[in-house]
Amino acid sequence: MPTPGEKLRALIENGEHFVAAEAYSALTGRIVQHVGFKAAYLGGHACSAFHYAVPDNGIFSQIEQIDQAGRIAQAMDIPLVADADTLGETVADAYRFTKMYVAAGVAGYHVEDEVNPKHSKHVNGLCPVEEMQCRIEAGVKARGDSGLVIIARCDELYTSANGGGGTGSVEEAIRRGKAYAEAGADAIVFASAPPEQQAQVIPHMPIPVCTLGFNLPDTRFTLSTGWGWVSAAVNHLKMARELMETGSVASAAAAFGDFKEKYELIDQKLYDDLIVDWAERTGRETRPNHAR
Repeated sequence: MPTPGEKLRALIENGEHFVAAEAYSALTGRIVQHVGFKAAYLGGHACSAFHYAVPDNGIFSQIEQIDQAGRIAQAMDIPLVADADTLGETVADAYRFTKMYVAAGVAGYHVEDEVNPKHSKHVNGLCPVEEMQCRIEAGVKARGDSGLVIIARCDELYTSANGGGGTGSVEEAIRRGKAYAEAGADAIVFASAPPEQQAQVIPHMPIPVCTLGFNLPDTRFTLSTGWGWVSAAVNHLKMARELMETGSVASAAAAFGDFKEKYELIDQKLYDDLIVDWAERTGRETRPNHAR
């Protein structure tokens, strides 16, 4: 059986563009697999907001991210890519957390060159190229023969004016991208960068390029996030207000009835069959009309 990392590598090496769709929980992982996506993606923003109600500015830990990533990975057969932020504070952290991602069943992660705290009022900038190379190399050492895909995230085109740490230099983005490839990165993503700038960088990359949030020509895959957890929160807010104002949630009852796959996605029949078999073989009573 191929490892999760080997499954992801096969998709990348196949050459056909694919989308890793947002999965911020085990159930949403099952959903993206159910509708036919070949891979799933757990973004840092989705994880920190949905599970911990904190912003994605480096304050929630890799331990928390790995915990959720493992739950999702174990619920699916398709490979999961996780947002690994900076992989901790030191190369020792990068090594240890990589081993933990592998043990959790994660197929790949992206590690970034922004300095914490990120996405905040602090003008943070990027770490030195050599520092990022050391983190990537530590990940390469730690993954062993798991096939884990290491994606370097370069934020040079994600400028300070837009909440990032980069200066917007195409030349610097190219320099960093090549250096990260030399350190052993398997792919690279230029996050939150204008498509026209990314188009200038992509031809110079010696490793596959993926995008975050939108598709671009000559890229291998897309990490799609931001729509799933937000939609869930919007609908929960709407129904909570309905309950507060009316005393019931009629819209939820209708949604429950329309959700035909709800029991399929949680393996209801599999567990029901196990319980029925156990009950019958041990002389226990079963409910004849208990069917989902």
